[in-house]
Amino acid sequence: MYFAALLARTEDGWEASDTELDDVEALSDLSDLAREAAAEAGAEDDTVLVFIEQEDAWFGIVRVDGEEDPRIYISDAAAAARSSYGEILLTDELLGKDPDGDDELDALDLDGTEDGEPEASDDSEEEDDDGTGAEAVPPGPLGDAEILADLGVPEKELLALDAGDALGEIAEILGAAEVLETVR
Repeated sequence: MYFAALLARTEDGWEASDTELDDVEALSDLSDLAREAAAEAGAEDDTVLVFIEQEDAWFGIVRVDGEEDPRIYISDAAAAARSSYGEILLTDELLGKDPDGDDELDALDLDGTEDGEPEASDDSEEEDDDGTGAEAVPPGPLGDAEILADLGVPEKELLALDAGDALGEIAEILGAAEVLETVR
């Protein structure tokens, strides 16, 4: 089960809204959604946090400050890679890949054979739980662990959070626990 919410910081505190991610296909779509929420809350130049969690498996935070590039933190990248919502957050840049370095066919995940024979696996690839070969995504935290440091959640504390109730604990520190609970 997934949960996604937007927290927009306004002059009067935090405003929360739940959000559907069904139409979100890329990080840019998610950033646009966050900016729209900020505009609706009257906080266009302020901080918007997007919280995404998959029950007890992983959580992700996307921070959008005005027109700046979004900042991302994922508690467990390998777990997020097995999730359609997690894949939105796992950008090439975050994974340290050169998006221009792949040719078009590699980006389509084709096995490179013409007659449909499977490509021999090597040690640089792992199989997902569903049996399809996929590039290895590192287990554990990935991204900007200082994403909330200026809001009172230092890197060390963020890294120590358990995926089960991390978003609630973060909201508590931000002073937004009540507004987050209204959209849960």
